[in-house]
Amino acid sequence: MRDTSKREKERERERERERREREGGREGGRERRERERQRERERDRQTDRQTDRQTDRQTDREREREREREREREREREREREREREAERERYRERERQTDRQTERERERERERERERERERERERERERERERERDRQTDRQTDRQRDRQTDRDRDRDRPEALASQQFNEVQRIRTGFCVKTTNKIGATADGFESSSFFKGKAIENEDFSL
Repeated sequence: MRDTSKREKERERERERERREREGGREGGRERRERERQRERERDRQTDRQTDRQTDRQTDREREREREREREREREREREREREREAERERYRERERQTDRQTERERERERERERERERERERERERERERERERDRQTDRQTDRQRDRQTDRDRDRDRPEALASQQFNEVQRIRTGFCVKTTNKIGATADGFESSSFFKGKAIENEDFSL
C-alpha cells in the first residue's frame, strides 16, 4: 500500500518537473536543469523518508494501541475468570454452610432425642421408685395387719373367758373320744389336743375333767 502511494507521488513529481521544463524553455542549460532535478529528487526523497517515518510511527502507534487493547481485553478476561472462580468459591462456601447447618440441625435433633430418652428413663426410674414405695407400703400394711392380728390373739388369749372357753373345749374333746376343731365364742380357733398322737382318737375313762 505504501509502495503504491510512493510510485504515484513519484509520477506526479515527474510530471511536475516536465511541466516546469516546458515552461522554462531551454534557458539555463542542461547542467542547471540537471542540478534542479537532483535537488528536486533529494527533496522528494526527504519528503518520502519523512512520510515513511510518519507512516511508520503512525503504524507503530496503531499497533501499540491494538496491543494495549488486546492486553486490556486479556485483563478483562482474567477479571471475568477471577469473578467466576470467586463465584465458584462462594457457591462452595455456601454448600459448606448449608451442610454445616444441616449437620448442626441433625445433631440438635439427636441431642433432643437423647434428652427425650433420658427423660423417659427418668420417668421409668420414677415409676420404679413409685412401685418400690408401693411395695414398701403394702409390706408395711401387711406387717401392721399381722402385728395387729398377733396383738389381738395375744390379748384374747390372755382374757379369762378365753382361757375358760379353751379349757372347756379341750375337756369336751377328750370326753367324746375324738378331736374336733372348734371355735370359741370370741372367734379364736382352739386346736386343743387335735395334734397330739396320744389323745387323737382315744377315749379317756375314769377321769374327772369338770371345770
